[in-house]
Amino acid sequence: MGAPPGRFVLPRSRRIKQGRDFRRAKDEGRRVTQGCLIMNWFLLPPGSPSRLGVITSKALGHAPTRTRARRLLREAFRLRQHQLRQPADVVLVARASIRGKQFQDVDRDFAAALKRSGLDRDAAHPPAAPAS
Repeated sequence: MGAPPGRFVLPRSRRIKQGRDFRRAKDEGRRVTQGCLIMNWFLLPPGSPSRLGVITSKALGHAPTRTRARRLLREAFRLRQHQLRQPADVVLVARASIRGKQFQDVDRDFAAALKRSGLDRDAAHPPAAPAS
């Protein structure tokens, strides 16, 4: 039993790969820090697909730790991408506190970041101010 076709997928084509796209999200986009992650985003025109980029620094630990952090962040985005009120390039940066976290904790932090950013379709408040 899989997920409904096309609804909860995150193919490689929807991942941010180029440095200029990561930089654009950081320099021209907005930023929210929530728990074990930092979320940078840059709004895209309606009809564009949302994309995800994940950053894990070597300060997090060895390769298996960084890989697990990337998987947790990608999965949280994959399951909640349908909640975005507008397409966006989203860059998630893992913070040191992600070590040892369970998926539920990471997902809760991502959901809270979506609400604080105003990207959540159900959010009742305006987007956060850009980070300086």
